[in-house]
Amino acid sequence: MIIRLFWRGPYYFLKIWWCSISSKVSYEESFAIIKKVTQKANRAGRVTIEAYGLENIPEEDGFIFFPNHQGLFDVLVFLDSCPRPFSFVAKKEASNIILLKQIIRALGAYAMDREDLKQSMKVICAVTEEVKKGKNFLIFPEGTRSRTGNQLIEFKGGSFKSATKAKCPIVPCALIDSYKPFDENSIRPVSVKLFYMPPIYYEEYKNMKTVEIAAEVKKRIEETIKEYFVNLKEN
Repeated sequence: MIIRLFWRGPYYFLKIWWCSISSKVSYEESFAIIKKVTQKANRAGRVTIEAYGLENIPEEDGFIFFPNHQGLFDVLVFLDSCPRPFSFVAKKEASNIILLKQIIRALGAYAMDREDLKQSMKVICAVTEEVKKGKNFLIFPEGTRSRTGNQLIEFKGGSFKSATKAKCPIVPCALIDSYKPFDENSIRPVSVKLFYMPPIYYEEYKNMKTVEIAAEVKKRIEETIKEYFVNLKEN
């Protein structure tokens, strides 16, 4: 990816950097620019994104995607495939990584310090208010990448507090093989799958505790991943 973008890379970086500092570039324009750069980067890296269930994305803005977390490539899968602008919540450490730092600023994303409860609550409240106003978000309920391939680890109930406070649709998403582009020592072409699953609306989860919501979303994602591999084996 880096070699193929060697000449164009600085130009793309400057465009994203400008989005991160300029008040003249809107959130929607920033998203469109970052999406275009992401698609070019993925093609250069010979990574194919197969997105399914786009029709499940709610028609009205103000929802949150909740996918499993496999690796550093996950956000790029959504940026490549999602037709609707969204922001995201990243761990604090990510806000210091060059390029990702500029993307966080350009999209108005949030960096959460998992060791600082007070700061984490501020992020949850801020995301809640933005979702209420119609901004979409991406949150990884595992809190950290699983490092176990297509196997999930525990989903944290606290990750769903912004959704329950905003009373917004929860959109479970299943990532498959998203760890391969950045976490495998290979330059072979890679295909990553993303399943946008039917949303869970407030009326369905309003009487559930956040840990119960977390367990339900995790179960649905696991079932989707299992079904995919069963169908792959049969075909």
